[in-house]
Amino acid sequence: SGSATIKPESYGMLKKIAVTLSGGDMEVMIVGHTDSDGPEDANLTLSEARASAVKTALVTEFGIPAFNLITEGKGESTPVADNTTAEGKAQNRRVEFIKQ
Repeated sequence: SGSATIKPESYGMLKKIAVTLSGGDMEVMIVGHTDSDGPEDANLTLSEARASAVKTALVTEFGIPAFNLITEGKGESTPVADNTTAEGKAQNRRVEFIKQ
């Protein structure tokens, strides 16, 4: 919560994504999200930082070309779960990949 640091347990999934992306010229949008805690403008900034952190990891640690990766932050605008529970908030703090 409140962080754009990639959790160690997420690197296995990042590696799988990197393998998929390394096979061609696929463009992907990386979209960061937050829960609704805190000011909306701070959440937008945080979501952008989350997307950027994932892009940086894919480029620097897995050699994915930066020009194939687009980032966007959505803040708290598109929740997938209830923001009134701890479990729901945890689900809303996420990064998604959208093939372009």
